[in-house]
Parts: sequence; structure tokens; C-alpha cells
Amino acid sequence: MPITIKNASEINRMRDAGHVVALVHRRIEEAVRPGVTTGDLDAVARDTLNELGARSSFLGYPGPYPFPGNICASVNDEIVHGIPGRRVLREGDIISVDVGAIVDGYHGDSAWTYPVGRVSDDAARLLRDTEAALDVAIAAALSGNRLGAVGYAVQRFGDEYGYGVVLGYGGHGIGRQMHEEPHVPNVGDPNKGVLLRPGITLAIEPMLNLGAADTDVLADQWTVVTADGSLSAHFEHTVAITDGEAQVLTERFASVVH
Repeated sequence: MPITIKNASEINRMRDAGHVVALVHRRIEEAVRPGVTTGDLDAVARDTLNELGARSSFLGYPGPYPFPGNICASVNDEIVHGIPGRRVLREGDIISVDVGAIVDGYHGDSAWTYPVGRVSDDAARLLRDTEAALDVAIAAALSGNRLGAVGYAVQRFGDEYGYGVVLGYGGHGIGRQMHEEPHVPNVGDPNKGVLLRPGITLAIEPMLNLGAADTDVLADQWTVVTADGSLSAHFEHTVAITDGEAQVLTERFASVVH
């Protein structure tokens, strides 16, 4: 499948979808606390999407069976694709919430990992550093660079700080479809890969583990976990390549203080 170059109108529509994603995240961040279930957070997303006339990019997404949630909710050692349900969040947990929204036929996609109450120093460091890995990856997403520069930025950062960089999962092109070409790995060679050009839109999503990089998939056939049970964090933004710095289309609102 060829890589789609978006025009200004299409990018503006994706920005509208990104604004919805950001609002869903803000409301979920307000709701994250001990005693809340991942299903409760899914309901927050569902209600917000309905209020804004948007649809979830994930609900019904094809796979081993249609994905049953409006969001992906991945707790502690769960890396991505966690199914929201009855699991109760506890003090010290961390939870990655992945939100995708469709507005006027265009998608926005962003993931953020939140602390549940007071977390350990290691968990706090993991969250801080994985968010920083997203920043360095976006900084590498410049017109004229090769796509490998984005993965290389994550890989170098993760290796420098001693994290397991998840290899089997990564980002993707995005637009009229949730997943478009190209695949955006979190490792790479800065001299290889697709030449980045203005109008290319990507979901960039570092995933770092406190332990090794190895992964398993749970019996639900969706949830990806660390093989060694270590904590994992996941941060993601949708961006548009421009003539200058990449534009973040899922820019977050100000953080919520509990």
C-alpha cells in the first residue's frame, strides 16, 4: 500500500479528531484513581465520544475477534491492547490508556500512561522517561530524515537509560484508516526507511519496559505483556510531517492535578 500524503484540509480534519482524543484523555486522567475499574474508564471514553459526535477507532477493530473496548487499558506489566473490564485499579499501579477517535472519517490516536495514586520511584521514572522518549522521537520526525531516524531515537534513548525497548510493536501511518503505511518501529537505522515528506502523518508510540524487551500475549489473544512481569509504559502522539518541526495533532490539555 502506498504512503498517503495528506493535504492541509485533511490534516485539519485529523487535528479535529486529535482534539477529541485529547479531551477523552483529560477526562480519563481526572477519573484515574484507586478503586476505579478499567471498565469505568472505558465508559468515560464512550460517553465523551458520544457527546462529541465521534466514534472509537478501536471498538470492533478486527483481530482474533473484534476488539470489545472503546479504549485499550493496559495495567502494570501489560504493554498494549489491554481489554477494559472489571479490573480494579489499586494504589501504585500504572495504566496505559490508548484512545483513538474517528471524526468526519479521519482518525486521531494517542496513548498516555498514568500513575494510580502514589507510585514507586521506579514507576515514576519509567513514566517520565518514556514520555521523554516520545519527545525525542517526535523531534527526529523531520522532513528529509529517513523513518529509521525516529526508531533510532527511541532505541538510543531506551538503551542509554537501561530500558527494554519493545521490538514487536510500534507506531504506524494514520489518516482515513487507523493503521496505514508505514510501520513505525521503535528501533532503526537513521539512514534507512521511508523518506519523510510534508503531509505524511504518523502515530509515534515508544514502549519501554523496566526489564527485558521480550513480550508475550495473554489468553485473551489481545493483551501484550512483558515476558518477565516487569512494568511497561506507552506514550503516543499523532503527528504531521511539515517543512519544519513535526506538528502534534493530539496535543494534550494541561495536566490534571489531583
